[in-house]
Amino acid sequence: MRSTLNSYLEDFLKRGDENAFAYRRGLRVERWTYRRVAETARRFARELEARGVGRGERVIVWAANSAEWVAAFFGCLLRGVIVVPLDLESAPDFVARVLRQTKACLLLLSSETRQNAAGLGVPFLMLEELDEALSRHPSEPFEPQDISDSDLVEIIYTSGTTSEPRGVCLTHRNLLANLAPLEKEVVKYSRWERVVHPVRFLNLLPLSHVFGQFMGLFVPQMLGGEVHFQDSLNPSEIARTIRAQRISVVVTVPRMLDSLREHVERREAARGRGEELRRKLATAGGAHTLKRLWTFRHVHSYFGWKFWAFITGGATLDAESEMFWRRLGFAVVQGYGMTETASLVTVNHPFKSGRGSVGKILPGQELKLGEGGEILVRGANVSPGYWRDGAAQPLDDEGWLRTGDIGEMDEDSQIYFKGRKKETIVTAAGLNIHPEDIEAALNRQPEIKQSAVVGIEGARGPEPLAVLIMRDPQADPAPAVERANQTLARHQHVRRWHVWPESDFPRTPTQKVRKRDILERLDGETGGLNDESRMGAVSLHVSPSPRPPVPPSLEIHSLPELDSLGRVELLSALEDRYQMEIDEASFTEATTVGDIERIIQSGGGAESASQYPYPAWAQRFPATWFRLALFYAVVLPITSLLCWVRVRGKVNLRGLRGQALFVSNHVTYFDHALILSALPGRFRRRLAIAMEGERLRWWRRPPAGSPWHRRLRWLAQYFLTVLIFNTFSLPKSSGFRRSFAFAGETVDRGYSVLVFPEGMRTEHVRMNPFKIGIGLLASELGVPVVPVRIDGLAELKMSGRRGFALPGSVTINFGEPVTYSRDEDPTAVTADLERRVREMMNAE
Repeated sequence: MRSTLNSYLEDFLKRGDENAFAYRRGLRVERWTYRRVAETARRFARELEARGVGRGERVIVWAANSAEWVAAFFGCLLRGVIVVPLDLESAPDFVARVLRQTKACLLLLSSETRQNAAGLGVPFLMLEELDEALSRHPSEPFEPQDISDSDLVEIIYTSGTTSEPRGVCLTHRNLLANLAPLEKEVVKYSRWERVVHPVRFLNLLPLSHVFGQFMGLFVPQMLGGEVHFQDSLNPSEIARTIRAQRISVVVTVPRMLDSLREHVERREAARGRGEELRRKLATAGGAHTLKRLWTFRHVHSYFGWKFWAFITGGATLDAESEMFWRRLGFAVVQGYGMTETASLVTVNHPFKSGRGSVGKILPGQELKLGEGGEILVRGANVSPGYWRDGAAQPLDDEGWLRTGDIGEMDEDSQIYFKGRKKETIVTAAGLNIHPEDIEAALNRQPEIKQSAVVGIEGARGPEPLAVLIMRDPQADPAPAVERANQTLARHQHVRRWHVWPESDFPRTPTQKVRKRDILERLDGETGGLNDESRMGAVSLHVSPSPRPPVPPSLEIHSLPELDSLGRVELLSALEDRYQMEIDEASFTEATTVGDIERIIQSGGGAESASQYPYPAWAQRFPATWFRLALFYAVVLPITSLLCWVRVRGKVNLRGLRGQALFVSNHVTYFDHALILSALPGRFRRRLAIAMEGERLRWWRRPPAGSPWHRRLRWLAQYFLTVLIFNTFSLPKSSGFRRSFAFAGETVDRGYSVLVFPEGMRTEHVRMNPFKIGIGLLASELGVPVVPVRIDGLAELKMSGRRGFALPGSVTINFGEPVTYSRDEDPTAVTADLERRVREMMNAE
């Protein structure tokens, strides 16, 4: 039986070199083994010892999810140090107040929080640089302090809005009380897990929350699973990760399941299967799982056939969304709990739960319903109290925790969450109205995208106000509200509503709706919201300084922040804010703020029917073998015959190990073949080449109505070009975010990348300016960048001479490799690379 959480670290060592964690840093995916996490934790414990940070002292972790975060957490546990995890989005002022309250002696930061931590006056370590900082310490076993199950593990702050932060204290005993019954249940399935090992979990929850820790640090590891972290909440990105990384289980909040549901419905509708999906869902209730898999094979194929389950927590999942995913053939696991109960009180069984139920109480806990249906909890999992004056203050002398939540229990002991007690609206007649009941009825109406019900003071006392986000902003909400009222009790009827002017409500880091913010916003408005405030987020996302509301008629080019890189940042920020994929072509064509607003209101714009091709098949067997055979048998002999190049600077490649980014000037269609012939074999065999995306798309998907013989020729050109030269799309106008992501995936597969950053072939001897995107690619790819220069070919081209080139008249020059850090300015990187290639051209 486990006595402390440190025993889990011993299990890590037993797993050895199996992958434990994977996460994206820049354009690359970093992977950590179980052994590496455990050894780094030991080194970090020694670092704390060297800094004089001892048992009972506090360390704040204000950083993004990563394997370093996990290693630092366990390192603190080994040393007996109390972890204070904070949300990535915490305001600097709130962090300062937590710092004063906990008297933390060390800050652990990531690149996202470093700038905001300036001026806090506490020593800090960057998690991205943790390996380097700990390199002086050995990885031998670290003997932990005399740690007991009553020692504090962490202090979790659940509110960032109050004047005095409130930190929930959790001990080893609290966390183990919930982990023990879960582990007992998981072990039952361990022999079946071997068939699908490893089970991969995509954890979309922050590790600063207990449920995120459970599903990131403990539960998957019981199965030897592999946990993937991802910052983006864009449903399309999530689906792409699930498919590409062969994820089995997604851990998230209910809001994300709603967003994924909308994404699936939009995707099916765009393919002409929207009505068919709705019809099949209506009849799939009693169908066997295998029949559901076949009926909805398009959806399962989209996510990948290894994906089968959602685990959700942090809020209550809407019954309609739960039924949607279950009828598609996916398992849905949800629970109920709060930070004060170490995350969990109840958990439902994925195959034996009532609709809308949050499950049955975990073994070892007690639950009862108090006055007004309030849920009261008692057990070893309940926190000893809140952090005050250097110690935990008791919650209740009798051991019962008043959750402030309203619930119901059926005859089978299934628990049903009804809402927060403080959000319950008590009418003048003394009747209780639970906002969740009204929201469920409203959300079932096809015209309503989302709803939030808040209590206001009406002419006859408290009454509900429905705040609505309509799918069509111009639609009249009255019919939808009337239909919802028909399903509600009379005292629950909605008589007042307000259309929210934005595409989403304000939310917490765990995606709960901030109803207090909604009320404050409504209190500050007179006669409705100003339409011009809708897209204030446009400037807010790209400029930290406050600015007046942005009118829809404002032209985008007049905003100085929205240069080409600024547009990319804005596009990513809006996608994360509204949890949708925005069509990049539509976004690029937008000229005013109003255009952007309309794209968002339409669900991200029409899905592009002409996707740029990113052929990953060219980097897998048997395409790799065919490419080598064709290159050495056909391409290299022809290239050598037409143009026997002279190679300079090859010595600069001798010390280069691993992958690289080659950056070259662009003269003719023949450039990539010449560079391939000049490269050493180890790079030549594993090189991917970025090619004009518009041309590849034209070849892959010829325009409708083209003669059959032209279509056949273009398709042949596409497949031969991709097969022989391992090319992928780098569009000129839009879509290069996906191109850069593919470049990162390519490097992860062990390939180097060749890019022509001029974006066009030169029409003269002089080199064209580099596109700014190359700076972003070079800094985010995390590999050495090799400048490449092609000399003599432009002169040959300008002379109009065709046929064979004289031996030595064309030279391929390789410059010295250069490395850029991820925090360097992409504009400066672009200028530096252009200078390097240009100077090589001018050098003799």
